[in-house]
Amino acid sequence: MKALLLSLLIVSATTLFAQNPTGPGAPASGTAVTPSTSQPAPVVIPANPVPDPFGTTPTATPPGSFTAPGGPTMIQAPGTQPQPAATTSETDPIARGNGKISGLLIDSASTKPVEFATIALLNTATNKPIDGTTADGKGKFTIGKVAPGKYRLQYSFIGYKDKRSSLITIDRNSDINLGTIKLAADVRTLNEVNVVGQAAMIEEKVDRLVYNADKDIAAKGGDAGDILRKVPMLSVDLDGNVSLRGSANVTVLINNKPSTIVASSVADALKQIPADMIKTVEVITSPSAKYDAEGSAGIINIVTKKTTLQGATLDVNGGAGNRGSNLGLSGNYRTGKMGFSLSGFGRAEYNVKGAFANDQTTRTYDQATNTYSASTRTLQTATTLTQRLFGNYQLGWDYDIDKRTSLTASVRYGARNGTTKQNNLLTQTLAPSSYFPTISDRNVKTTDLSGTVDANVTYTKIYKPQQEFSILALFSRNNRTNDFVSDILGGTDFQTISSRIRNDNLSYNQESTLQIDYQTPIKTNQLLEFGVKGIFRKANSDYQYYLATGETGNFILDNTRPANTLYYNQDIGASYLSYTLTTKNKYTIKAGARYEYTVIDARFSNEATATPTDIPNYGTLVPSVNISKSLKGGRILKLAYNRRIQRPGIQFLNPNVNSSNPTNITRGNPLLSPEFTDNVEFSTSGNIKGLYLNASLFGRRTNGEITAVRDVIQQPIGDPINQVFQQVIQTTYQNVGHEDAYGLNLFGNGTLFRKLQLGGGIDVYHVSLTNNNANPVYAASNSGLVIAGRIQSSLSLSNGWGFQLFGGGRGKQVQLQGYQSPMYFYSIGMRKEFNDKRASLGLAAENIFNHPFVQRSELSSPILSQNSQTSFYNAGVRLTFSYKLGKMSFDAPQKRRKSVNNDDVKDGEGGGDNQQQQPAQQSAPTGGTRSGGGRPR
Repeated sequence: MKALLLSLLIVSATTLFAQNPTGPGAPASGTAVTPSTSQPAPVVIPANPVPDPFGTTPTATPPGSFTAPGGPTMIQAPGTQPQPAATTSETDPIARGNGKISGLLIDSASTKPVEFATIALLNTATNKPIDGTTADGKGKFTIGKVAPGKYRLQYSFIGYKDKRSSLITIDRNSDINLGTIKLAADVRTLNEVNVVGQAAMIEEKVDRLVYNADKDIAAKGGDAGDILRKVPMLSVDLDGNVSLRGSANVTVLINNKPSTIVASSVADALKQIPADMIKTVEVITSPSAKYDAEGSAGIINIVTKKTTLQGATLDVNGGAGNRGSNLGLSGNYRTGKMGFSLSGFGRAEYNVKGAFANDQTTRTYDQATNTYSASTRTLQTATTLTQRLFGNYQLGWDYDIDKRTSLTASVRYGARNGTTKQNNLLTQTLAPSSYFPTISDRNVKTTDLSGTVDANVTYTKIYKPQQEFSILALFSRNNRTNDFVSDILGGTDFQTISSRIRNDNLSYNQESTLQIDYQTPIKTNQLLEFGVKGIFRKANSDYQYYLATGETGNFILDNTRPANTLYYNQDIGASYLSYTLTTKNKYTIKAGARYEYTVIDARFSNEATATPTDIPNYGTLVPSVNISKSLKGGRILKLAYNRRIQRPGIQFLNPNVNSSNPTNITRGNPLLSPEFTDNVEFSTSGNIKGLYLNASLFGRRTNGEITAVRDVIQQPIGDPINQVFQQVIQTTYQNVGHEDAYGLNLFGNGTLFRKLQLGGGIDVYHVSLTNNNANPVYAASNSGLVIAGRIQSSLSLSNGWGFQLFGGGRGKQVQLQGYQSPMYFYSIGMRKEFNDKRASLGLAAENIFNHPFVQRSELSSPILSQNSQTSFYNAGVRLTFSYKLGKMSFDAPQKRRKSVNNDDVKDGEGGGDNQQQQPAQQSAPTGGTRSGGGRPR
């Protein structure tokens, strides 16, 4: 890893020097260089500056994207003769004068000061910014050291229309006070508010990639999973599991906050979030020290829609289709300093069909004699039907104590009620000593019920730009019931219920968080951030097994598999320090470190029938470094390194044995330790004639990886009253894995004719997996190249019509002990808006030619082989509608809200959950393809 990091540093430095040669075009000694307008704070250049070793001056960005520094810059005035040895190009350094321009910005409606707005000094010949500043907390601004000449000022701030001044003439010693300047809100005050302007589908910010989901037409009426499939670098499989650059070790946040609903299953959590409510999806691949150390591959933050407008409004959204329907209501009311929001959403999935077939061969190994047993072959088939109900209800409140102090709070309740049926799970087993196969048949019903409560409160105090203090608190609890009942079918026609098996698994996951953050600027080009955080988790998993005779017999405890309860408490104390420096030659360096200490208390209610759970406490130091360089033409180079930790979630810890499919059983391991990952990333981005392009190279190494380990054991099959033992595959988890991954992400988007947006990207990465098992029978390794991509287009017409096309997929996925076949998605959508955009009707279709889509997977080792085929009947058509009521007007923009980020637990569909019964899904939490997202539940 050190060698890899050093190599990338050398390549980065070489590239920078190659693109910025020192030569005749460089500024002369003593000539100042214009600071980058994208820097968060300006740098005051000394009177006798050292010559810039890179010898270039950036091309100014267009006024629409200009962010002025907060202080003076050494720039030559237009019309002034260039210094000797300087060229006459527009980007040459410009001399300074002693003129001054000042003024006061206020809201045109409320006459209140507009705080921290941006003021740009424009060259009248080029209409490009050459200097600028930021208004203070009272709306006042001053631009000093202005050279004689003619200028205009441009005023801009989020939520207001950009405004340009009339021509301003500066002479020697001029001191011009423009007085009061009124800024108008960037809205139309009608029966509803329509925001002016059209954002790009994909945007890049300093530390993250942003996908503007509110522009997505085809996903309307869908869920968050439909949105995430279209986000660069992300992949969502057919079961809804999310991965980032091929790794499922991601942390999923909702409005920068964690939730215990994500702990039980990311896939199901995403189904609770309607696509209509999502504003943006943020992908953070190199989090700073301020973020929790968890999430090896990065962080996905789902930002939902909200309003800061005065007045009252009510939105109604709904849809119905062949596989599901939804209905949502959201209301907002804001008056003065206080605002309220209330929303409710319901979703039904009632026709989710599937089927699977499985062919596996097993044998046992005798280490003493170094011999294998004869092979046993098992064939399985079944059809599946899934039905779910989702609910999501939220109440929000915010209050501006004064102009610089705010208080926010919210309470959310989420519910999930789902059943999955495996009908006619037919198992045929051909043992070595048998001439005829043993046949068993059963119907399996899995019940998955969940209720989640999230409550949070945030206090924020802003002293001045970039100096703020915040206290954040969060409470979250998820209660879950995850049971299955198997009806064993007998008789000559396999229609009579001869016996029944039941597994009850009740659990909860509770999480309390307190976080304190403070940040302050140092001079004009540095920022210091530090804080502390405490996370207190309690998890519980209570499981029992029952038997019953016939269709109506009473269930009794199965004494061959004793009941037990796991109590798992995890407390984490963390502190961090982060430092940001912006240099005059357009480098931005952000470095920091985070220390986390974890205390674990795990025990069973009945220690005599369970594995001892003496788990040591541990401390972790997590460094991070982000370096960026702004080049002329708006191009940016970035180099980043970070170390991350991934703690096991309850899905991997849960000791409950999931035997809903008796030939493929799964159990968790409560003794798992965290895994550690080192990440390196090098990226570049820029705009080429209106086309935004981004390319990034990444490398990742994970040690102590939590890896699925498969064994062959003897397990009773068929009638539990008259048990017959045979070989089955058992999956559990150990910290024996090692993964290396490296690859390329390339994506871009652009707008044609101001109406048509095109975007797409490709991900190519190589993954190498091994479980480092010392026993050659269980040792496994695999490697290969994975390719994924997506393409999207949307067309918006002035008469209210909108159209969208999307297609994406992933090639053959590399797993530790085998492969999974390629997958793909596609969708088409159209929408018509009515009544000044207050109402809309839409039609969306997805995967309409899949009847069904078939995905295959294969696993192999010295003691087993398995070939599975899963059929997904995921073709869907839905009609959607929306209507907006109410009247709103614009008030002063709301202050930036803080939030809690618990980014720290590895999730998956592992352990003893009864979530996945299909053989192809049992292998999901293997290296490189694990399901993402959750905490102990």
